[in-house]
Amino acid sequence: MAKKEQPINGSHLLLKSLIQEEVEVIFGYPGGVVIPLYHVMREYPQLKHILTRHEQAAAFAAEGYARASGKAGVCLATSGPGATNLVTGIANAHMDSVPLIAITGQVVSGLIGRDAFQEVDITGITLPITKQNYLVDRAADIPKIVKEAFHIATTGRPGPVHIDIPVDVFREEVKSFIYPTRVNLPGYRPKYVGSLRSIRRAADFINDSNRPLVIAGHGVLISRAWKELIQLLEKCDIPITHTLLGKGVVPEDHPLSLGMIGMHGTARANNAVTRADCIVGIGVRFDDRITGKLDLFGRGAQIIHIDIDPAEIGKNISTHIPVVGDVKNILEQLLLMVNSSDHRRWFKELEEIKPPIPELVHKNELTAPLVISKVAKKVREKFGNNFLVVTDVGQHQMWTA
Repeated sequence: MAKKEQPINGSHLLLKSLIQEEVEVIFGYPGGVVIPLYHVMREYPQLKHILTRHEQAAAFAAEGYARASGKAGVCLATSGPGATNLVTGIANAHMDSVPLIAITGQVVSGLIGRDAFQEVDITGITLPITKQNYLVDRAADIPKIVKEAFHIATTGRPGPVHIDIPVDVFREEVKSFIYPTRVNLPGYRPKYVGSLRSIRRAADFINDSNRPLVIAGHGVLISRAWKELIQLLEKCDIPITHTLLGKGVVPEDHPLSLGMIGMHGTARANNAVTRADCIVGIGVRFDDRITGKLDLFGRGAQIIHIDIDPAEIGKNISTHIPVVGDVKNILEQLLLMVNSSDHRRWFKELEEIKPPIPELVHKNELTAPLVISKVAKKVREKFGNNFLVVTDVGQHQMWTA
C-alpha cells in the first residue's frame, strides 16, 4: 500500500521554494507573524540564517551579498515596523539595480485593512521602489510566486521584488509541494536584442565623429560586458569615463581612461563632456551627479544611449539615438559595424587640459600631516589588488573612489 503523502504548510513551501532557487543565505530578524517560518527553519540546514541586529541591516546585508555573489540576496522581516525597517535597503537596491528578494510577514488575512496590531500596508509603501510586489493570499501560490520573484529580480534590469505573506498563510496546509519549471509573465518581456537599425545608426555616428566619448555605468558590469567594451574603445580609439558604480569597467590606468565623471570626477573627464561631438552612454542613467545642469550637459554632442531599461532612455538627457537591449549583445553587434579609427588629435586636446597632480612631499613621514590620498596609497601597497573595500556614503566614499 502506497504511503499517504503528508500535507505541507506555507512555511515549508516557502523554504523549499528558496532551496529550489539555490538560496544559501537568508538575512533576517524574527518577529511575531514570522515565527511559524522560523519554527521550521531548523529542518532546512542547507539554508543559513544570519541574524542581524536590525531589519535595515538585513536588507543592506542581502544587498551586499547580491553585489558580491552575483545572486539575488534574500532578507526577511516581520510585519509593521519590521517591514518598514527594510524600506531603505530596498530603495537602495532599486536605485542601484541590485537583485533582492524582500520577504515580510503580515497580519492575519482577515484583519488586513483594519489597522490591526503591527499592520502596515508594506505592499503599498514599497510599490514605487520594487520591480514587483506580491501579497500572498493562498499557500498553494507560494512556489509560483517565488519562481516569478527570482525571475523578475534577476532578469532585465535587476532589482528588488517584495513578497508579503500573512501569518495564516504560513500555517495553511496544502497536499504537496510542486515547484514550477518555468514562468509565464506575458507583461514582462525584457528586451535583450537591440534594433539592428538603431545599432547601425549608432555606428555611423561613432564613425563620423572626431571627438567621441564613452560614458560607462553600472549596466556594463551587470551585463558582464567589460571585454566587449574595451574592444570597442581600442578599435575606435575612444576615451572613456565612468560613473561611481561603473568603476571597474576598464582599469584606471588604461591609456583610454579619463577616470570618473561628475561632481567628484576628474577634470579631464568633465572637460571631455563639454568638448565631445558624440557621447555614447552605456548602461548609465545620466543622474544629476554626473550631468550637473541638464541643459548644459554635452550640448555640443550627439547622444547615443544604450540601456536595457527603456524608461531610462531620454529620462534626463535628450537622446538622438536610443538603443534598447542588453549591453553585451549590443556591443557585440556594434563591434562589427564600427571602423578602426585614430583620434590622436582628440587625445592631445584632452591631454592639454589635464591639471597637474601636486606631489605631497614631507621630509619626515612620522611628522607629516595625515592626508587621505597617502592613507589610500598605503592600504593599496599593503594588500595589492585582491581585496574588497566597503564604504558607507559620504566624503570618504568619494576619497575611496
